[in-house]
Amino acid sequence: MKKNHLKLIAAALFIGTTFTIYSCSKDDDSTPTITPVGIAVNFNDFKGDITNGQIVTLDPTKVYRLTGAVNIKDGGKLVIPAGTRIIATLTTSFIIVEQGGQIYANGTSGSPVLFSASSTTSGSWGGLVICGKAPINTGASGTSELGNATYGGTMNADNSGSLSFVRIENTGAVYTGTTKFNGLSLFGVGSGTTISNVALVSSANDGIHLYGGTVNVSNIVSINNLDDAFEWTDGWNGTATGIYTKRKADGVGNTGIKGTNNASNPDAAPRSNPIIKNVTFLGATTGEANAIKLKLGTYATIDNVVTSNWTTGVNIESDASVANFNGHKKITNALFNTTTTKVSLKSTAGANVPIVDTTFTENPAAVGAGNGTLVPTWATGWSGL
Repeated sequence: MKKNHLKLIAAALFIGTTFTIYSCSKDDDSTPTITPVGIAVNFNDFKGDITNGQIVTLDPTKVYRLTGAVNIKDGGKLVIPAGTRIIATLTTSFIIVEQGGQIYANGTSGSPVLFSASSTTSGSWGGLVICGKAPINTGASGTSELGNATYGGTMNADNSGSLSFVRIENTGAVYTGTTKFNGLSLFGVGSGTTISNVALVSSANDGIHLYGGTVNVSNIVSINNLDDAFEWTDGWNGTATGIYTKRKADGVGNTGIKGTNNASNPDAAPRSNPIIKNVTFLGATTGEANAIKLKLGTYATIDNVVTSNWTTGVNIESDASVANFNGHKKITNALFNTTTTKVSLKSTAGANVPIVDTTFTENPAAVGAGNGTLVPTWATGWSGL
């Protein structure tokens, strides 16, 4: 009798366990169904406007063929889930977020969002342009040289959405005349916008360019671009924490960082004055001389920086920029590896300026972006490295 009871109990436990496992399996397998609306309906001909009040969510199981311009208008929203691929098929293809519009492209380290092209050549399509309402120093507002959209304003905390674990490849097509797209162009973008874990790869122009604004960026990879890896102009006041750049092995490409205030008025306000921390800039044995070039009135504070294979580590030009740096310890914890001249100062007239001892401090243990001259762990995998 006891044996029969034990058999019944064991059978009941087995059946209960079986049902429990089955139930969990069903829950894990369930995925939300995305109903395409607006321009997402035709994923093989992805282009057009996302208008006020419209939320367009892409389906990560589809490959979206970008065949023209996508304009995210004021009040419109584009949501791009992890693992989504957008592949441009024409050089005239680009995506622009206008003032008041928002883009949410949020991947994961194991499943990034990819913007690329059907051709693996630099300059095969435009790139991603975001226009916000944060301050600039070229006027109360401006018109973006890429996409002809209004940008700038007085909203420091303006929110244009978020980019996280995103890779943008093969951009830099000519927009008009000699003006080229960058991988990522941020015009007057506000601090309410999230830019984190973004890779800019093989652009025919800059990897990332910030035109004023107050946006903060973190964990930026910018490699194999034909112009500057990371550039700011027009009064950018934000932070950049974690930048890893690498120039092409053949020496093609320009600086790791190029920073300016205003080309017409070096003292224009608000003055470019970002905080740059935890950065690595890898050069090549030929080509561009400067790892970091700061000019035309820009200020900055730079900490924990590694440069390697450059003629000059930090080149500072123009009276206003030199006055900000010379003798003020604005560059700290620097490791200049295989860098001929550590820091160079030049006046607006082009004359060499003597360097005060306290202009910069060195640290042979500086790790830069996190791993010295090697790829930082936070960048592996999703960025293509």
